[in-house]
Amino acid sequence: MTRLARTMRIVALAALLGTGTVTTAPAGDAARQYFPLPTFRVGAYASSGIPVWAGTIDYLRYINEVEGGINGVKLFWDECETEWAVEKGVECYERVKGGRDGSPVPLFLPHGDPVSKALTEKSVADKIPLVTTGYGRTEAIDGRVFPYSFTVLFSFWSEASSAINYIAEQVGGKDKLKGLKIATVYHDSPYGKETQIPLDLLAKTYGFENIQIAVPHPGNDQSAQWARIRQIKPDWVFLRGWGVMTPVAIKTAAKTGFPVDHIIGGIWSGSEEDVRPAGSVGKGYRAITPFPAGQDFEILKKIKAAIVDKGLSDLKDPKSFGSVYYNSGVIEAIIAVEAIRTAQGRFGRKPIDGAQGQWGLEHLVLDEPRLKALGAEGLVQPLRLSVKDHEGGGAGKVLQWDGTQWAAVSHGWVKSDRDLLLPRIYERAAAYAREKGITPRSEETAEAIAK
Repeated sequence: MTRLARTMRIVALAALLGTGTVTTAPAGDAARQYFPLPTFRVGAYASSGIPVWAGTIDYLRYINEVEGGINGVKLFWDECETEWAVEKGVECYERVKGGRDGSPVPLFLPHGDPVSKALTEKSVADKIPLVTTGYGRTEAIDGRVFPYSFTVLFSFWSEASSAINYIAEQVGGKDKLKGLKIATVYHDSPYGKETQIPLDLLAKTYGFENIQIAVPHPGNDQSAQWARIRQIKPDWVFLRGWGVMTPVAIKTAAKTGFPVDHIIGGIWSGSEEDVRPAGSVGKGYRAITPFPAGQDFEILKKIKAAIVDKGLSDLKDPKSFGSVYYNSGVIEAIIAVEAIRTAQGRFGRKPIDGAQGQWGLEHLVLDEPRLKALGAEGLVQPLRLSVKDHEGGGAGKVLQWDGTQWAAVSHGWVKSDRDLLLPRIYERAAAYAREKGITPRSEETAEAIAK
């Protein structure tokens, strides 16, 4: 193939897959690892997506530029614009699942709870792991039933449990939860309702009053909900919003006299984009997240020196460097790269396919020594995945907004009550298996298939 023909092929594929082809591999070069990126840089949620993908791409560039790839296997990627829409997300997956230029797809980042659920069965048929960090189907923690769905880091059930455990720390222990009123103000959608079952379980276990208050999408007017809050006088509010709902909630809470420092936002109510629109009344607001903000993590310093300062960054707004969303992109990329590296340890230093990527994820260990070696200590929680545990972590940090930036206020990672939650999660996974006619894998079966 001539150089001109090769260039035209790249341009044509970029047009097919969407905006922003970032780096390319020569046609037929299977010595590189393909890494498709379904992004949302346009549409209603672009302000969230842009820094996320900048963090992901900057880390992938760091791996290529500084480390020479993963064990010498360089990464290449392209973007497929989804606008965070289910139909476009599924369409993107179908376009890229076959790989590119002879290089297979090791895993797929859906970056949307509805998209991830729409792809659950397709990913099994195609043997392509779906990696969902801080979102996704909670039952997919059970990899015996959901072999290709990985709810890595922090499920919504863990989010709820960790938030309650943080409140327990603030009031003097879990025994002091008894008699408290804890209200959950949630986005009235399947995502928003995801924590109702674990909160009911936790309320029965610890004796607090569990109050649920729905906010219709998009949440532009919450006067009725916060009037009810003023009436029932809860001790704490757990806010599970998305998009405009979060700053409106903060402003309305302040207007009705509820103390903002007794609101704890969930994962998707805990970014700079959530609090800045609330203005000065947002000071003191807290959120629990697996994506701590800040630029002082060692790997962030390395990315800044090797990528950002050299003009190689995908980030257009320098103020977003080290933000919650930017760091979430870095964290996702770290998990993906380390899963590929783990798979290479079993299958050889070569491009990894989806089945091999699954094995890498199910054997992924990011313990303290490994995180320190990566420069990700404090940025990424320790993880140990397995066939029975596709989450591997289950902890978050609580951040507090000081008016200009986030500061960590929890004592390290706040762990969830996984011993309490996992049996119920496994029950739900087993019910799904019965409904779908799925025979759950055993760990021995998974190993035999991998061989």
